[in-house]
Amino acid sequence: MNKSELIDHIAKQADLSKAAAGRALEAMIGGVKSTLKKNGSVSIAGFGTFAVTKRAARTGRNPRTGAAIKIKATKVAKFRPGKALREGL
Repeated sequence: MNKSELIDHIAKQADLSKAAAGRALEAMIGGVKSTLKKNGSVSIAGFGTFAVTKRAARTGRNPRTGAAIKIKATKVAKFRPGKALREGL
């Protein structure tokens, strides 16, 4: 499912126009992004948790040459599914 299909699904399920569903989805994504930028986490009951974790610096390999390269430490967004979502699959 891509973004436009998700907007269509939200519009049908919530009895909204596609424009309103699109704005709602953008607001939700924007809220998650801004919270993660502040190193916060977003928990949605029955769905899961979005959080920021730190990835340590490490040594990798250039696939073309096989030479060792240094990969910097970074922060990454992670999603951990909730119990209801895991059981629903």
